[in-house]
Amino acid sequence: MAYLTLKNINKIYPNGFHAVHDFNLEIERGEFIVFVGPSGCGKSTTLRMIAGLENISKGDFLIDGVRANDKGPRERQIAMVFQSYALYPHMSVYDNLAFGLTLQGVDEDVIEERVLKTAKILGLTEYLDRKPRALSGGQRQRVAVGRAIIRKVGVFLMDEPLSNLDAKQRVTMRSEITQIHRETKATTIYVTHDQTEAMTMADRIVVMKDGYIQQVGTPYELYFNPVNLFVAGFIGEPPMNFITATVSEGKVSVGGNVLDLQHVLSKEKLDSYEGKEIVVGFRPEGIVLGEQSDAYGIDAFVELTELLGDNTNVYVNIGEDRAILKVDPHDTPKTDVNIRFSIPYDNVYLFDKDTEQVVTEPKRK
Repeated sequence: MAYLTLKNINKIYPNGFHAVHDFNLEIERGEFIVFVGPSGCGKSTTLRMIAGLENISKGDFLIDGVRANDKGPRERQIAMVFQSYALYPHMSVYDNLAFGLTLQGVDEDVIEERVLKTAKILGLTEYLDRKPRALSGGQRQRVAVGRAIIRKVGVFLMDEPLSNLDAKQRVTMRSEITQIHRETKATTIYVTHDQTEAMTMADRIVVMKDGYIQQVGTPYELYFNPVNLFVAGFIGEPPMNFITATVSEGKVSVGGNVLDLQHVLSKEKLDSYEGKEIVVGFRPEGIVLGEQSDAYGIDAFVELTELLGDNTNVYVNIGEDRAILKVDPHDTPKTDVNIRFSIPYDNVYLFDKDTEQVVTEPKRK
């Protein structure tokens, strides 16, 4: 039996707004789960229902098989790290870390032992006497995480904990939180709108949009086997390129380049799309400059290039459509010239224009 189970969870506010629709998920003990999606998709609302900070309108939330809908936050044995850190400004780092244990009536010697151990794990030992205002954003974030893990609860909930940090601090804290999870082995549910955080930290990712789950899977599954246009466009940086074309005699024209779809779609499926629009997708990094066998050749016009160090983003026009190509910086083409690139058949995705669901077969490892 799963450690945490969410069955047909719905959140409907008194004004009638339906924030979360039929959310179903089973989470195993010790998993690191990330809820990801754009602002307003329902991820933080779902997290707050798990924490007991929001009532569940419909459905069942189970902890170890026991229904927990009516249990308060403390009864659920859950610790939460908020986006705002929620530290007590008048207390030292030591007292912020110790506060929850003090409320529980834990012996002072035990509190001191746990505080010192937690501070060592998080690199806070030399800051224990400082107040939060004397700390950097990254240090305050560590205190907030430490206050959660010191309680030794079964579940950690984190609501966009890195959003107030700069880019360098986010990279550092990502690895620190991942390491803390490995050491504590606590079940962790982490909310973010940043797909890079999701891809680098999660055992499994839950992609949400407009209150609905779009897909649940490992980072590999979401990147290589997105189930629809939204997931394909949300996961990956830069996002997947999409070009809409009409199928005619099993082929489509993309900027004057004729692509025979029999290389990527079964005849039965191909026949069902005759005369209909289909969306051709390919990732910016899933291309090769020049010609290649077992690939579609595409002619394009280079509009702009962006050197990013380890790669270059090349913005091209393919007929009336635009796309981004990710290439080796040493092979960066000049601007305002025509180029030819290839998309290997294995890197091509096709989506139903009406349902937005993927229609090509899953990619294999």
